[in-house]
Amino acid sequence: MVADKGKKMKVGEKGSEDNSEQIDGELVLSIEKLQEIQDELEKINEEASDKVLEVEQKYNEIRRPVYDKRGDIIKSIPDFWLTAFLSHPALCELLTEDDQKIFKYLSSLEVEDFKDVKSGYSITFNFNPNPYFEDAKLTKTFTFHDDGTKITATPIKWKEGMGLPNGVSHEKKGNKRPLTEESFFHWFTDIQQKEMEDISDEIAEIIKEDLWPNPLTYFNNDADEEDFDGEDDDEEENGDGSEEDDEEEEDEED
Repeated sequence: MVADKGKKMKVGEKGSEDNSEQIDGELVLSIEKLQEIQDELEKINEEASDKVLEVEQKYNEIRRPVYDKRGDIIKSIPDFWLTAFLSHPALCELLTEDDQKIFKYLSSLEVEDFKDVKSGYSITFNFNPNPYFEDAKLTKTFTFHDDGTKITATPIKWKEGMGLPNGVSHEKKGNKRPLTEESFFHWFTDIQQKEMEDISDEIAEIIKEDLWPNPLTYFNNDADEEDFDGEDDDEEENGDGSEEDDEEEEDEED
């Protein structure tokens, strides 16, 4: 009887091993099939990306004359781009007082994708003749490569007595350390090769993706804030008046 039990245990062990091998084999087949499906989806996604780029390139061409028309109107509005920058919650912090004086000569701003959208883009600042530098335009270009982003920019030709300050120190107040402002135009000197794909130019992205599509939103910010302040003032005046009326009524009762 003992021998029979031993035989049954061996048979049972062999059966479980066969079972395990069968399950492992089925699992491998399932994973291989799943990988084939994922490869198929990846191919479709790549085709979709190419189609999206084609559509984007097509509409870039359609947008261009409209952007040009918008630019012509903007040129007739004094300090349009300076106001838009100063009203933007992120860009407003980048302009020093000296930068703001230079921006008064900024006639237009242009953001242009390369014909092959995924290859890069450029941002161009066009200036009227000014006492600060010789350049009529300053351009910063971003070219995308497999190993990173190549950044190039116009070297600024400052006029005699002018130049790019390292920073302006504010007067020290109390125990606080003095703040140092860096000129926005230092941005044009940041032209090193970006070899890591996850490193990006935050200023360029804000200008391209946020400011450029609808700068009127930020140009109107000041006006909106003034209206809002005006409403607050009216409410305060009304509130003061009602308190005075209450005081007068109390005096009459006395």
